[in-house]
Amino acid sequence: MGPRGPIEWAVPGAGTPIRILPPLLVNQIAAGEVVERPASVVRELIDNALDAGATRVVVELEAGGIELVRVSDDGAGIGADQLELALSPHATSKIERTEDLDRISTLGFRGEALASIASVARVRIRSRTPEADGASRIDAHGSRIGPVRPDSGPVGTQVSVRNLFFNTPARRKFLRTPRTEEGHCVEAVRNLAMGRPGVGFALSADGRGVLDLPVGQSPAQRVLAVLGEELGEQMLVVNADEFDDARGMALWGMVGRPALARATNKAQHILLNGRPIRDRTIQHALREAYRGLIEPGRYPTAVLMLEMSPGGVDVNVHPAKAEVRFRDQSLVHTIVLRAVREALQGADLTTGFDPGRSGFAPRSPTAVLPGGGGVAPGGSIPAQRVVDAVRSIAPVGGELSYETLRAALEPIGRGAAPSGADAPDSPGSPPEPGRIEPKPEPGLEAPFPERGVLQVHNSYVVTQDEQGVVIVDQHALHERVMFEMLRARLDRGDLESQRLITPAVVEGTAGQIDRLAELEPLLGRLGIRVEPMGPGSLGVQAFPTILFDRGVDPVAFVRELLDAADRDDFTPGAEQTLHEVLDMMACKAAVKAGDRLTDPELEALLVLRERVERSSNCPHGRPTSIRLTIPQIERLFGRT
Repeated sequence: MGPRGPIEWAVPGAGTPIRILPPLLVNQIAAGEVVERPASVVRELIDNALDAGATRVVVELEAGGIELVRVSDDGAGIGADQLELALSPHATSKIERTEDLDRISTLGFRGEALASIASVARVRIRSRTPEADGASRIDAHGSRIGPVRPDSGPVGTQVSVRNLFFNTPARRKFLRTPRTEEGHCVEAVRNLAMGRPGVGFALSADGRGVLDLPVGQSPAQRVLAVLGEELGEQMLVVNADEFDDARGMALWGMVGRPALARATNKAQHILLNGRPIRDRTIQHALREAYRGLIEPGRYPTAVLMLEMSPGGVDVNVHPAKAEVRFRDQSLVHTIVLRAVREALQGADLTTGFDPGRSGFAPRSPTAVLPGGGGVAPGGSIPAQRVVDAVRSIAPVGGELSYETLRAALEPIGRGAAPSGADAPDSPGSPPEPGRIEPKPEPGLEAPFPERGVLQVHNSYVVTQDEQGVVIVDQHALHERVMFEMLRARLDRGDLESQRLITPAVVEGTAGQIDRLAELEPLLGRLGIRVEPMGPGSLGVQAFPTILFDRGVDPVAFVRELLDAADRDDFTPGAEQTLHEVLDMMACKAAVKAGDRLTDPELEALLVLRERVERSSNCPHGRPTSIRLTIPQIERLFGRT
């Protein structure tokens, strides 16, 4: 209510009779759904060109398409006797019966695009069929459609759209700057061009060339031509073929390595039977495939081209045809998720060193090895024996179960004790006078003598591979190892817990105490038991054994968990929430920056890097390893 009293709104339709709207107003209402901006015009006209069998499409823009959008093609053309009908609302050659809506195989089908565009712009269509001796043209604007006139021109169709929204100034004033509108037009052409790699596309804006894609490119050539050839080494090919005439889907695409993740999902291009679409099911499958490889809030780069029977999808659910409805969403989600995961699992995702970058993503919060942790204070066991044990129990390509991981890591950490000649000297102590270094037992020489391992500042592990030097963040890598071990253990049941002799008291808010019952199923899976102890306090009765072994403070951990549960997006039964909590546990249980590791521990950690899934990134999505290749080293030293 304002200072002058309530505002009284007039109701225009109250008490007036129902009437049929004039054709121009009907078309302008339709244009409000179909024609949002110049890019909408570009998309609709290119759809028609591709449906006409064009092998080359040329787009010309002036003032970002606000003053002119011209699309020329070499398709089948429109006969002179059909030109006027093409501008009529809901006139189309692409469907005839209601049943056709269940198997639409063309990009356009509603027959309202040209009529809607002509109602809010000045349109000229010039077209010629292969059988005609010459071309014909027709002009239209608003409600006026001129006569069909003879003209000259090649086989195909050219549609010129001038002065968009000239008769609806309220719509026109909401358009952005010509530069912004041009960007939207370019993006529309790029999306359509990726879906039709065999068709040539050219785009110019105000006389300058913006895009020129030749005819007959392969899908991979077209994707890189659109996204940038420099991304070639950063993109992975995705393939899946579960298609038949009745159901299923075939998938081909290219997805970016985790380093190509962006702050928005604009770098994700999804095409269904050549049609650019937006689909939450596929976007969710992409997020799940990259879970733990990129930081939360970032989106992978991806181009996914899906093919399926027209009967398996309903494209008639969005005025601009940007969204679809799959008959079997779970099947689509499963195929995309599995195909992208397989592509990522089969690739070396180690982050490359880029001298041009301002820096790498910050390491995850400091938060080790199950059955042990820290470092053996003075003792160890023969390094190669540990490495061989890890390699034998965690074979390449074999699935790592919880028991496998735990057994592989069991020799590492505080369980080792000094033993004769195998016990290393304490740091910095001089060798005993006259001491003779014992010869190693056969087969127990220094670990990986051909590779070499060095711990730097008790935080980073430096080693080498066939490509160059690899620098590993010991905390980030071990956090990933711990996360995968915890997840594997949960697949078999609840985590093991240890009961506290005396409950650890955690201060909690009234809301957290009230929500405790909702959290109990999640806490039970994690091996945590918490009970109210009085006003404003909770008692931790049991705690996960693995966190006990690592000396994690139950009070601090439960306090952090309760604070996280206060967030609106924290849903106890959701898989994403479980992963978040497992990440918290892995972070607390992992070796920390500053922990000095023995040779066996360093070597075992590197072996697990080769065995554990997604070891290239910690659960937060940050890289665990960075590679400096030999050519990069040679350039840094001025050798090349």
